Amino acid sequence: MKSRNLLRVGASALAVAGLFLAASGASADPNYRPYKYGITPIDPSLPIPHVGPYTGQYVAPLTSRSGKWKYVGNLPFTSGPWNAKLLTDGTVLVDDSCTSQWYKLTPDGKGKYEDGTWSVIAAMPSGYSPLYFASQVLPDGRLIMNGGEYNGSGCIAVWTKLGALYDPVKNKWTSVAAPTGWGSIGDAESVLLPDGTYMLADCCDSSQALASISGTTVTWTAQTGYGNNDEEAFTPLPNGDVLLVDVWKTGSNYDDYEIYDTAAGTWSLAGQTPDLLTTSAKELGPAPLTPIYGRRGTIIQFSANSSSGVSDIYDIASGTWASGPVMEVAGTIYDCADAPAATLPDGNVLVQASPGVYKSPSHFWEFTISKLGQVTATQVDDPKGASNDPSYAGSFVMLPTGQALWDDFTLVATYTPKGRPKGKWLPVVSSVSSTLTVGSSGNAISGTNFNGFSLGASYGDDGQMSTNFPLVRITNNTTGDVCFGRSYNFSTMGVWTRGTTSAEFDIPASCETGASTLQVVVNGIASAGTAVTLS
Repeated sequence: MKSRNLLRVGASALAVAGLFLAASGASADPNYRPYKYGITPIDPSLPIPHVGPYTGQYVAPLTSRSGKWKYVGNLPFTSGPWNAKLLTDGTVLVDDSCTSQWYKLTPDGKGKYEDGTWSVIAAMPSGYSPLYFASQVLPDGRLIMNGGEYNGSGCIAVWTKLGALYDPVKNKWTSVAAPTGWGSIGDAESVLLPDGTYMLADCCDSSQALASISGTTVTWTAQTGYGNNDEEAFTPLPNGDVLLVDVWKTGSNYDDYEIYDTAAGTWSLAGQTPDLLTTSAKELGPAPLTPIYGRRGTIIQFSANSSSGVSDIYDIASGTWASGPVMEVAGTIYDCADAPAATLPDGNVLVQASPGVYKSPSHFWEFTISKLGQVTATQVDDPKGASNDPSYAGSFVMLPTGQALWDDFTLVATYTPKGRPKGKWLPVVSSVSSTLTVGSSGNAISGTNFNGFSLGASYGDDGQMSTNFPLVRITNNTTGDVCFGRSYNFSTMGVWTRGTTSAEFDIPASCETGASTLQVVVNGIASAGTAVTLS
C-alpha cells in the first residue's frame, strides 16, 4: 500500500469533519494514495473517491453471526494510529504514522484493552519515521522493522531502506542497516520461518534476504526471489514452506502462485489460481490461513479485482484451488486492493473491503467454511468511520482476549466475535512449575499448539501483524486480576506445529501473589487453566 489519510484534528473537530466529508466527499487532509514505484503520485489534495450514497455504518441483523465493536479511548496520536503489534507481554504497540513515535497500550487489571492505558515509548532512531514497512516480533520478544514506503514528517514517498530493532525490556531502538547492495526496502513483505529466521523482501525488485541476529547485530544473507516482490505477500504453510500469489505473473484469467521450499531455500512455480485476483494497479488482498476446513487448513486469497470480485480458496492438503464468494452491497462489488483480515478464534476470517481500488466506503464480512468445504461470506457490523475509509486504511491484530483490534488512522477499536474455537485448537500446557515467583525470569513452559494454526492477522506487503507465539496469562483466583508474563525463546515460529514446543517467561514484580490460574494464549485462543501459586 502507498496511501493514507492524514487526519491531524481533535475529537470534536473529527465529528465536524465527518459531517463535512459525508456531505461533500471532500478530504480534510492530504490523502497519499497508492501508486507505482517511480510514477508521479496522485495529487494528495484530491478527495478519496466514494461509491454510492453516504449510508453510514452497516448494522447486521441481530440473528446474524456478527460480532460487536467497542472503541479504545484516550488516543494519544498526533498523526494517526496504524499497524498495531502485539508484544509478548500482552501489551500492544501502535505506530503514530510518519512520526518517530510509537505508543503502548497496556490492558487494564482485568486484561481488557478498551479501558487500557496508553504510554509513550522511546523514539525511533533519528531520521526513521516510516509508514508501510516490513516488521515481525522475533522469537526473543523484540520487534524488528525495515523499510517504509513513506518516511518522515509529511509522509514523503522515498521507499527507504532504513530499519530498526526495538528491545521492549530496555525500551531502546537500535538502527538496522539494509542488506548489502539494496537501494530500497519500502513497503515490503516479511515472514518468520519455522526456525525463527526473518526473511525480508525488497519491495521493488526480486531481492530477498535472510537475517541472522546476534544481540543488536543483524547480518544478512542474500536470497534469490522468484520475481518482482512488489505488492505481494508471504503466507506460511503448515509444512514450513511459504506461499505467494504473484501480481506480476498473470494470464487473462489467473495469477501464478509460487512456493518457497524452506529447506532448499528456493522458489518454484506451483500453478495458477482459478481467477484473476489482481488489477492493473498490481494490488492484491490479504491471504489468511484458517484451520476451519481441511486436514492442513485453508488459505483465503482475497481479490483486488473489482470486475469479478471473486476471492479464491486454497486447500493446502490437496494443493488445489476453488473460486470463492463475492462480497457485494446493493449490486456493487467490494474488493481488497490492500486490506486487512484476521483469523478469528472460531476459524472464521474477518475482512475489510471497499468498492474499487482505493475508494470508500468500507464494509466488513466474516468468511466461514462448512464441513463440506462451502465458503460463505456474511456481512457484519461496521465500526464508526468505515463509511469514509478505503479498505487499505484498516489493519488488524489479534488480542489475547480473542478480539481483533482494528485501527484506521483515526480510531482504535475491538471486534468481539460470537464464535468459539474447536477444542483441538486450544494450546495445551504440559509442563510448568506449580510455584512461581514474582519478579523471576527464565521460567520454563512447554506444551502443544503453542504457535497456533495461523498468523492471527494478515495484510501482506505494507505491514505484518503476526501473533503465532505463546503468551502467558496469569489470573489471580481471589481478585480476578490479570498479569502477563513476558514470553520469549520460542522453540519454533511455524504454524500447525506438531509435538511439544517450549518457551520461557518472566513474571513482572507487579503481579499479585497467591493462588492463580495460568493460561497460554495464541492468536486469541486460550488453553485450559493450570493451577499455580505466585509468591
